[in-house]
Amino acid sequence: MDYKQIGLMVDKYELTMAQTYFKNNMLDHKTRFDYFFRKLPFQNGYLIFAGLQDLLRLLQQFRFDDQAAQFLLKDGFDADFVDYLRSFRFRGTIYSMLEGEVAFPIEPLLCVEGNLLETQIIETMVLNVLNFQSLIATKAARVRHVAGDRAVSDFGLRRAHGFGGVHASRAAVIGGCDSTSNMLAAFQYGLKAVGTMAHSFVQSFDDELTAFREYARFNPAHCILLVDTYDTLRSGLPNAIKVAKELEAEGHRLVGIRIDSGDLAYLSKKARQMLDEAGLQYVKIAVSNQLDEYVIRSLNEQQAPIDFFGVGTRLVTGQPDAALDGVYKLSALNDQPRMKISDTLIKSTLPGKKKVVRYSNGEGGFLADAIVLEEEQQIDCMYHPFEKEKHLRVSGLHQEELFIKVMEDGEIITDQKTVEEIAEFSRQRLALLPNEHKRFEYPHIYKVGISKKLMEARDAMVRQFRGED
Repeated sequence: MDYKQIGLMVDKYELTMAQTYFKNNMLDHKTRFDYFFRKLPFQNGYLIFAGLQDLLRLLQQFRFDDQAAQFLLKDGFDADFVDYLRSFRFRGTIYSMLEGEVAFPIEPLLCVEGNLLETQIIETMVLNVLNFQSLIATKAARVRHVAGDRAVSDFGLRRAHGFGGVHASRAAVIGGCDSTSNMLAAFQYGLKAVGTMAHSFVQSFDDELTAFREYARFNPAHCILLVDTYDTLRSGLPNAIKVAKELEAEGHRLVGIRIDSGDLAYLSKKARQMLDEAGLQYVKIAVSNQLDEYVIRSLNEQQAPIDFFGVGTRLVTGQPDAALDGVYKLSALNDQPRMKISDTLIKSTLPGKKKVVRYSNGEGGFLADAIVLEEEQQIDCMYHPFEKEKHLRVSGLHQEELFIKVMEDGEIITDQKTVEEIAEFSRQRLALLPNEHKRFEYPHIYKVGISKKLMEARDAMVRQFRGED
């Protein structure tokens, strides 16, 4: 998606810092920033990393045109600095996990290298895109987990946070939705679009049967009838059955009925019975109305015969958490490690250039991730990042490095995948995560550790800053 003033997608402090770097002739300082998060959303056992391709494309469009320049001058920024921004292009290098990867707290998901100004100025964009899409993809993965092989669609645009609904629909498909009602997202990302009808359509005709007949007349090949406008069982279903028989006589089939209110378990069971008794076993039952992973799980437990779930508000707004706490922290300056020191070790950051190595068990399932220094090839043991007495031997285990270079000199250097290809990769990776990490209540904590060298480097910097050496 093209945004004319995308260079202004920053918080002001990034520009005030950038101006200071510019005036102090610090543009040649080489830096590295890490993007990571500290807490999993939804009390979940994993995160689905999403938003990478959108971020890379936006970085290529990151510009300050004449209108943006005039706005910055009016806001009090230095004229020489604004002139510099007129020709600004992001020329950095980015290393990242693949989009759709399963990720865990404190480990870097993405690293940005470049000069001090360009790596700092993109902070808000990185956080905005990756935090939101990863949140929604993770929510969608939870919905998919309980829906099993039944169809799930994103119905959330009307309740989404403005145009964030477009990114939400993309992320929802990466996480596990089959389709979306969002036509702009379908157009932009090549997604499958689905839709039925609203209650207002039924109300627009003098009677429900006429509404159903007219809708079927102009949509004979993909007709789904909303049956709960007046009375689901005494009006909606009988009228839908009549129209289904009329479609059969014309050589078509009613695709399904949708229920959007009431006791979905009870109504779906009665609907299935009525449809089957009418010889309409092929007609699907779709439901919507404030669905999420917990409601769907409850419907499953009640053995509700539902074929299609339309999930909206609670998906695209990431309820109940609403935000991922991803952060973007400086880890190296001019090839020297940097870190944020905190009174509590858990809030301190990990210094230096790092990468993430994933270890697998004998059956190929994910076992643990280690954050190691960039030059480390093999480690024998990884250590708990905050409880040094806890450790895990990893020598002899199968390992894979999760980072690849995705952007160099501001240019995308990896093949761009379709959203469905990313979703398929995510499904494959999630299948390798043991089930104990996927349960909703008290999921097993996935092991993330650090190498001994990284731990020693961090501890040495802490002692140095505290004057303990």
